[in-house]
Amino acid sequence: MNYPQNGSKIYLFSIVLVAVLGGLLFGYDTAVISGAEKGLQAFFLGAKDFVYTDTIHGITSSSALLGCIIGAAISGFCASYFGRKKSLAIAGVFFFLSALGSYAPEFLFFQHGVPTASLLVAFNFYRIIGGIGVGLASAICPMYIAEVAPSNMRGTLVSWNQFAIIFGQLVVYFVNFLILGEHTQPIIEKIGETLYQVNAQSDPWTIQTGWRYMFGSEAIVAGIFTILVCLVPESPRYLALIGKDEKALMVLSHINGYKKAQEILDQIKNTVEVKSEKLFSFGVMVIFVGVMLSVFQQAVGINAVLYYAPRIFESMNMGNPMVQTIIMGIVNISFTLVAVFSVEKLGRKPLLIWGSIGMAVGAFGVALSNIIEVNPLVPVISIMVYSASFMFSWGPICWVLIAEIFPNTIRSQAVAIAVAFQWIFNFIVSSTFVPMYNMTLGDMGDKFGHMFAYALYGVICIVAAWFVAALVPETKGKTLEDMTNLWRNRSKK
Repeated sequence: MNYPQNGSKIYLFSIVLVAVLGGLLFGYDTAVISGAEKGLQAFFLGAKDFVYTDTIHGITSSSALLGCIIGAAISGFCASYFGRKKSLAIAGVFFFLSALGSYAPEFLFFQHGVPTASLLVAFNFYRIIGGIGVGLASAICPMYIAEVAPSNMRGTLVSWNQFAIIFGQLVVYFVNFLILGEHTQPIIEKIGETLYQVNAQSDPWTIQTGWRYMFGSEAIVAGIFTILVCLVPESPRYLALIGKDEKALMVLSHINGYKKAQEILDQIKNTVEVKSEKLFSFGVMVIFVGVMLSVFQQAVGINAVLYYAPRIFESMNMGNPMVQTIIMGIVNISFTLVAVFSVEKLGRKPLLIWGSIGMAVGAFGVALSNIIEVNPLVPVISIMVYSASFMFSWGPICWVLIAEIFPNTIRSQAVAIAVAFQWIFNFIVSSTFVPMYNMTLGDMGDKFGHMFAYALYGVICIVAAWFVAALVPETKGKTLEDMTNLWRNRSKK
């Protein structure tokens, strides 16, 4: 074979860009519900064979999370047996089918435009399929990027995946806005403790059609992603694992040049001699660290802030909550870029530790503002500090570490377990925030719940900082093969 003598950054960036599209779809799919859920609720409120309650709507709005847990759990099997590339293509197909199915859940079996209990089951089935795609992409996209990237660029390139997730959320907000156009969201009126009805003056287009276009819009991006994934090479680490050394060397040569590629392939082969190592071959600690990184990323409470930002800002009584939410979105994008451009200079651990401290300061600032009278600007700024601190630390860096911290021979299994825990705790935090936030106590009323929620998240942030300082190894500048030796040596102590 004629192996390239010089590596190409254009080649590297092009294949990473395709993988990053998976992160964009991750963000797109999880956020599309924000613009569509009200029209969806109004549509199913018109059902004659069942009562569409608040609880059912909550389950429908979050049903994709169930798929996320399933997708993350099976990602290890898929990555090991189908490879990273084919697994990403499978995720793309799931995204595509989910978009079309959510657009027209009546397809083949139901009368179009007639809400029924069976149609609701079908809709949730399609959303769960999309969630499986999200779960697969959330585990395998950063894994693929980490396995093709040179060690001196790995942190930066994997961090772009987090940027794509946040960017995908902003893209779908904009797409939903364009789809809605001059139409208005339905007017939902509460008629009981958990019962609602649609006001007769509501725009019928948004009830019957608007939400369909919002879900269906994802099919365009999903189709492009699936086609492009078929054109990128398989991960060289995976090719070496299954004995396809010549193909692995070719991919590595395109990225690093032939001479460096030979060195990297030799290092890979030295760590994959035993291809069937069990999950705990390197001890319990490596799995514990990976899982706890995922747990802390969610337990610090960030998704409670992202999902319920308008509700939170509204409770602070300071201007238009949607404007403040948009400002927070801009802040999030800006500080994600801080991580992208500093992770290889500052390292993973310092960013995580300082981010944890910054989040704790922000969370305690919100908690304190519910105990004593302060200027309304204080809790707003505290929320911004909290969110910004997450975006340059736990947001991108957790994905970087999960992608690179595990030894080659157990990476696919270990990443699957870690990411599954991430989605489980995402669900736990998201589902417990509103009841906790609305708790009342004596003269404090619901301010007690506001205080308690953020005080709890602040304490968890402090514990997270200690965890990183005490147990997480610094991976800056280390090859993926170095991690095999690190954990093998730790397991012998």
